[in-house]
Amino acid sequence: MNIEELTIGQVQEIKQMFGKCETAQNGPWQVGKNYLVRTVTMINSGRLVAVYPMELVFEDAAWIADTGRFHDSLKTCEFSEVEPFIGKVIIGRSAVIDATIIDKLPTKQK
Repeated sequence: MNIEELTIGQVQEIKQMFGKCETAQNGPWQVGKNYLVRTVTMINSGRLVAVYPMELVFEDAAWIADTGRFHDSLKTCEFSEVEPFIGKVIIGRSAVIDATIIDKLPTKQK
């Protein structure tokens, strides 16, 4: 069989043989969830609204200048120093070190 000579119908038949194949387009990212994201230079929080191949877009975002005790801040969602952004924030995916879902976002400057 020469793959270059396959018809669209034949390709669809082959596809059905393997069943439904879903890909995780967003990977582990869950749009609509609140995240604390550590990047190579800072920590941000925000509600994820869009995932692109090279960027993540957040709303209600803040720069977390100081988390305080990290484990405690993850449990309580209380941070020592918070600087909210105005509008949407775009973070390059290549800058992300790690991220975790948090229950609530800090919304006030502190």
